[in-house]
Formats: sequence, structure tokens, C-alpha cells
Amino acid sequence: MHGVRDSVLERQITALGLPALKVMLPQPCSNEVYEQRMAVACERLREQGVRHIVFGDLFLEDIRAYREKQLAAAGMAGIFPLWQRNTAHLAREMIASGLIAHLACVDPRHLAREFAGRCFDARLLDELPSNVDPCGENGEFHTVVAAGPMFSAPIPLVAGEVVERDGFVFADFTVAQPTP
Repeated sequence: MHGVRDSVLERQITALGLPALKVMLPQPCSNEVYEQRMAVACERLREQGVRHIVFGDLFLEDIRAYREKQLAAAGMAGIFPLWQRNTAHLAREMIASGLIAHLACVDPRHLAREFAGRCFDARLLDELPSNVDPCGENGEFHTVVAAGPMFSAPIPLVAGEVVERDGFVFADFTVAQPTP
């Protein structure tokens, strides 16, 4: 959904310093295929001793219930540390903590195309329409993170072409190559 290149994801994984299990999904992907692949991934994680998965969900009850049901079937449980947080305050707290992110995907039904590629900062929050959640919790936008206290080093992202695909607007981010 974020439309982020694999090379950017790899840099994020490295910067986090945590093991990762990628679940590859076809495009388009039916819910049946998604659930099958996630069940296989959860089984692999359980074999490694993992019993909990952390989600950044904030207030969508149906999404949380779905996640909890799927995890229970796999013998696992979800952890929701941000649940019911005020998103206006949370967005500003994240920025104040040193988080640097950019809007990688925008739903043009809720947010103008021009927001794609922009930095997720206080100015952007001030310019969001009142019907758009400051954390994009209703799918108005998705971000790509370039830096923050959870990363060992910032990732130098460069915004490229902005394209429309499948009803969404995507900004193509790449990792800047070091200059010789």
C-alpha cells in the first residue's frame, strides 16, 4: 500500500537492526491469498519463539478485531501500544522525537495530489484539511520513514516521480547514492 521500493525497505530494516520476515504478496492480492501467506509467516515466527506482534493501529476497531482473530488462530496475540491515542498530539510527538518521514502514498479522494512526497512535519500537519486524520489512520496517506530514534542512522531519501496508480498517488522514493 505504501508503494515503497524494496531498496528503501532494506535500508530501513538495516537501520532498525532487527530481524525481518518479508511476506511477498501478488498485485492484486485477494484477502484469501493474504491470509494464507500471513498464516505461513506467523507459523514461521512461532517456530522462532515469537508470540506477539506489535501494530501501530490507533482507533479502527474492525481492523484491530480482524488482526486479533487472525493472530489467535495462529496461537499469537497482538500488542497495540498506540491504541486510542489522540492522533493530533501523537503526530506532533513523533515529529518532536526526531522522526523524519515523507508522504509516499496519498488517497486523492481525501488529500490533494500535491501532498505526495511532502515531508511529514508541523507545516504539513497545519495544512491538512480538517477531515484528514493527522496520522492518516483512515488511509488518507501512508508514509516512508527516513530517520528517527529507532534507527541507527538516517536514510538519505530522494523523492522522485509522482504517479497515479490504482486510484492512489505515489511518490517514488529512492536512497541517495553517496557522492564520490
